[in-house]
Amino acid sequence: MTIQKVAVIGAGTMGNGIAQTCASAGLSVTMIDISDAALERGLQTLASNLERLVKKERLSATERDATLGRIRTSTDYASLADADLVIEAATENLELKRRILAQIDAQVTANALIATNTSSISITELAGSVRGPERFIGLHFFNPVPVMTLVEVIRGLQTSDATHALALEFAEHIGKTAISVSNGPGFVVNRLLIPMINEAVFVLQEGVASAADIDTGMRLGCNHPIGPLALADLIGLDTTLAIMQVLNDGFADPKYRPAPLLREMVAAGRLGRKSGRGFFDY
Repeated sequence: MTIQKVAVIGAGTMGNGIAQTCASAGLSVTMIDISDAALERGLQTLASNLERLVKKERLSATERDATLGRIRTSTDYASLADADLVIEAATENLELKRRILAQIDAQVTANALIATNTSSISITELAGSVRGPERFIGLHFFNPVPVMTLVEVIRGLQTSDATHALALEFAEHIGKTAISVSNGPGFVVNRLLIPMINEAVFVLQEGVASAADIDTGMRLGCNHPIGPLALADLIGLDTTLAIMQVLNDGFADPKYRPAPLLREMVAAGRLGRKSGRGFFDY
């Protein structure tokens, strides 16, 4: 089996980034969301990203048009019928993902691969939402998807060797570097990254240093390209908190306790870049 037709569920930041990356690699893409308005926003973002590449002379106008021509949109899950691979890229919410995966499973062929872009939720648990869990796998892309080259390929307990091999082949085809990961809370990157961000919030909460000085310390002292608090604002504080809660629940270890200030920021709607205010103003 080779993957030629990909469907992406969700036209938000991750979904339209995955769609762009797949279409740029020559694959046919269907992007699905709950409304035409959401799809239009996703397409506009995608088109703007491609236009920026044209202006920087990293992409020709012909290549831009060809990429856009490989993408279709739909609000109907019946359009998944011919997909070789479906990637669920919805919000990091277990029950929402379960509902979406059940809808996907009802429409795809028995040979189609089903993947989730979850950044922390158990692949084994999500696989229970589909028939034939051996064809289910995690494909954790990083934001912004067209720029970040890493994909975590995460095997659930039921994932078959054939599914894993095909997922690795797919990642290579779309120009990504894949690392193979076994199922576990936070997988690899977020298990390391999110507790570091959470500790930075504790440092801020305790008044050890200002947000700007914490980030400067990590950028210049550890050679990080972006400080942990600015990175939390980029990820979204709600998403950061959700992942920290998954780690806390999964390990039942107090070292994964979310910082109270992080909870308070989310409760106040200060979610980072997407709300205009987080640890910094935008």
